[in-house]
Amino acid sequence: MNKEMFFGAAFLLLGYSVVSGQDTQKKEKVNELEEVVISDSKFNLKREQSGKVITKISETELERSQGQSVATVLNRIAGIEINGNTSAPGQTLGYFIRGGRNRQVVIRIDGITVSDPSTITGEFDLRLLSTNQIKEIEILKGASSTLYGSGASTAVINITTKSESKEKVSANFQSSLGTNQSQDNQDYDVNEFVNLASVSGTLGKISYLTSFSNQFSDGLSAAEKLPDDSSETVFEDDAYSKFNINTKLGYQVNEKMKLQFFGNLDQFKNEFDAGAGEDGNNDAFSRQLRGGASVTYEYTNGSVVFTNSYSLLETEFLSNTFASKNKSRFYSYDFYNKYSFNDKIFTVVGINGSNNDYEGFSAGARGQEFFRTIDDDTADFDIVDPYANIVYASGFGLNLNLGARLNIHSEYGTNIVYSINPSYTYKFGENYIKGLASYSTAYITPSLFQLFAEGFGNRKLDPEENTTIEGGIEFSLVKKLRVSAVYFVRNEENFVDFVDTGNFVFQYQNIKEDFSTSGLEFEINSRVLDDKLSLAANFTYTNVDEDLAQIRIPEIKINATVGYQITDKTFSSLSYQFNDDREDSFFNNTTFESESKTLDSYSLLDLYISHQLMRNLKIFGALNNIANDDYQEIFGFSSRGRNARIGFNLEF
Repeated sequence: MNKEMFFGAAFLLLGYSVVSGQDTQKKEKVNELEEVVISDSKFNLKREQSGKVITKISETELERSQGQSVATVLNRIAGIEINGNTSAPGQTLGYFIRGGRNRQVVIRIDGITVSDPSTITGEFDLRLLSTNQIKEIEILKGASSTLYGSGASTAVINITTKSESKEKVSANFQSSLGTNQSQDNQDYDVNEFVNLASVSGTLGKISYLTSFSNQFSDGLSAAEKLPDDSSETVFEDDAYSKFNINTKLGYQVNEKMKLQFFGNLDQFKNEFDAGAGEDGNNDAFSRQLRGGASVTYEYTNGSVVFTNSYSLLETEFLSNTFASKNKSRFYSYDFYNKYSFNDKIFTVVGINGSNNDYEGFSAGARGQEFFRTIDDDTADFDIVDPYANIVYASGFGLNLNLGARLNIHSEYGTNIVYSINPSYTYKFGENYIKGLASYSTAYITPSLFQLFAEGFGNRKLDPEENTTIEGGIEFSLVKKLRVSAVYFVRNEENFVDFVDTGNFVFQYQNIKEDFSTSGLEFEINSRVLDDKLSLAANFTYTNVDEDLAQIRIPEIKINATVGYQITDKTFSSLSYQFNDDREDSFFNNTTFESESKTLDSYSLLDLYISHQLMRNLKIFGALNNIANDDYQEIFGFSSRGRNARIGFNLEF
């Protein structure tokens, strides 16, 4: 499709959505300010009873993010920097939350922790997920190891996938196409396609869902020329392709017991370059096959829940000068009992555990025979954690959330983490003002790679220890306005870093100095003009220890979105993001040294518009980086310029 046809279709879609829509049809709901949170207690608590400021990304917000990655959606949240989300689609992601790193974030899908033991820090790769299969996301920031285990130091990201329809059969089809171009290339060729097809329903006691999603992107090189590169080299485009298969099967045994089974296959392939400013002919492959089940039994005043999943993960990196392959297995379970003594005291007692193992292979180049470098009989550890949590909601304003966990690790023995989270809520009518504070500890064990990687691993590593202190205030006015501000201080001990031990010999080592990160997170959400006008904005200030500064974390970050319901059927929004200067570093292949670079600040302005064309058909269009701002997320790598997208969502 050439750019004339693309622009013609886009302007017809956007123009029709503005001038039509006078008939009464299905109205797109404006987000209500959520009143229920679960992440900080595993109970459905009213928001004013929670001692945390928890952020939810609703189903409606995700619908308005069609075609965007999970990383891009998360990157709009206060305190979160998902680095690489606006680079080439296959770019490796960095999870920098409250000044932390990937290993300090726990990701959960449908109540079950996910991880990849073969990655350097054991994190789950968000590139494997598809936004159009997700129902909502809830983000709990701060140390949360008492409920969610080792690694939950800076945040827990709870992802809930779409559930089965209550109808006997229901189907959903989504499709969008768009450009994928840099600031210098504004030809508007259509190089990105995102699609979804799903069928779900409920037949008596049985519920089912199956969905298939795919994405293909091309037209953008992963790396770009450095400023001082005067060569005539033309950087080749790097393609990215992904598909997801998601299945669920539920059985309501009786009024008290429900069984749920699930299976997922998530896979992507991408081409990547040789490094900052270095074009290359390299290929990567990643696949996750995950299955599991959950059982919920409800009884008077409580419920017993057992969830578990087993993942088989495989990654492969191929080039003309090296090749590697990793295979890992991750089993996770959570067995807990929730009990409410009355409407004021809620308790959770459970046991959470996991088994991790990993084997690695290397070769001299693509096409050569692989040889084993890491044996899964050696690279293996188990975690078994009993834990308890209690919530006291007094009824006169005082709320208290207390938790403790005994971490039993096959490599590191036992360790205790705990949290103390008081808050006080003063209500006047339907309004409230809440003050909150918390003190939480976290325990982060080294990954299998850091322990056992050939040449780099270090069996003598100590676990990292974190403590987080935070205090804040939240104000809610008649469910039309919510304002919150939170200040935090996070201290790290035994930080694990990849250091030069001499003569360019690198190994993972504990840094014995203590590091401290502090910051302020401010959020505001409002709805006015009979809910037609919505405003969501946040401001983040992050003060990272100078010795940790070169990790691409902006000191100041601002997000703002203004949405307006033009007619009963037409919605539009304008979003703005500002990222402050950031420090970065890269390995210079000429001098064989690491060099520091300061990345300039940048601003992004995005437009979205949707129109309910028929009762079951919605069309939409989006224009991202309207000003075509020229910037870098990662030094020496491409970022997206002005890009356009159109698509539809069909339900029946």
